[in-house]
Amino acid sequence: MTRPRRFPKIVVVTGASAGVGRATALAFARLGADVALLARDEAALEQVAQTARGGGVRALPIPIDVSSAEAVESAAQRIEDELGPIDVWVNNAMVTIFAPVSSIAPAEFARATHVTYLGYVWGTMAALKRMRPRDEGVIVQVGSALAYRAIPLQSAYCGAKFAIRGFTDALRCELLHDKSGVRVTMVQMPALNTPQFDWALSRMPGAPRPVAPVYEPEVAANAIVWAAGHARRELHVGLSSIKAIVANKIAPGCLDRYLAKRAFKAQQRASKTDPEHAVDLWHPVPGLHRVRGSFSSEAKPTCTSLWIDTHRGATVGAALALGLGLAAWFARRGARLNG
Repeated sequence: MTRPRRFPKIVVVTGASAGVGRATALAFARLGADVALLARDEAALEQVAQTARGGGVRALPIPIDVSSAEAVESAAQRIEDELGPIDVWVNNAMVTIFAPVSSIAPAEFARATHVTYLGYVWGTMAALKRMRPRDEGVIVQVGSALAYRAIPLQSAYCGAKFAIRGFTDALRCELLHDKSGVRVTMVQMPALNTPQFDWALSRMPGAPRPVAPVYEPEVAANAIVWAAGHARRELHVGLSSIKAIVANKIAPGCLDRYLAKRAFKAQQRASKTDPEHAVDLWHPVPGLHRVRGSFSSEAKPTCTSLWIDTHRGATVGAALALGLGLAAWFARRGARLNG
């Protein structure tokens, strides 16, 4: 991973104890940024902090629940007091539920929404409070293809991701109106091999799994780091994300029927859901925090479409060179035939 042109000094990552958040915090740290780590599990955060410090940077773990606006605001102030001005704020913390709408209790749905949607709102507000007076800074919203195309059995998560996109679009317009130097970007992710499938609340017959194709969290982390350093409104990770977004624009009704038929089985493993398994909806699950989940045997460690999207100049240059080479070859072949 290359260092972006405008690399930040101090980065905040929510949901930093596992999965994408953990991979992202460590990716920034490897490139020399000091990192503030926000999540609920204190022990897991300390593990991430120790790894980051091993690279010679400062790491500040702050155990909080991002559903509390007061806790997020207090954390932001502590970060600036102890580390300095925040350059990048990455909103990533989430919880999810795998179940039909009819099987979700109102309190469970509210909890998923408070963390996965309002946690982003509170993080964005805390970042803006400090970035706008300085007229600089970047807010990265970790989104999903499910922010454009919802799927069954994940209504709470999809609803939150749709809401984040709407919130972000509205905020972006306000910042443009004010001619603000603060930038907000959204990175839409594909299915990722994170621990969420091992601790999410599930009321499906089979244990939950990501819908293939699956990518490793480091792919997501690389995209987030790139987005923080480049002026891109939105970044789509994985060809599967692009296909889902485009298909939904062209034929949403057909996609409804396709997902109704295929997406139930595609989100379940052959093994049954254990009704007694620990879930992270209300409290973190100790001892399971790591970057990758249970699907590394099928997860892709790289993403060709992301490389192409983040290297447009090189891609266009290579395409032009290939085109010129083919044109020259056909011209020589035609000359020989005519001669």
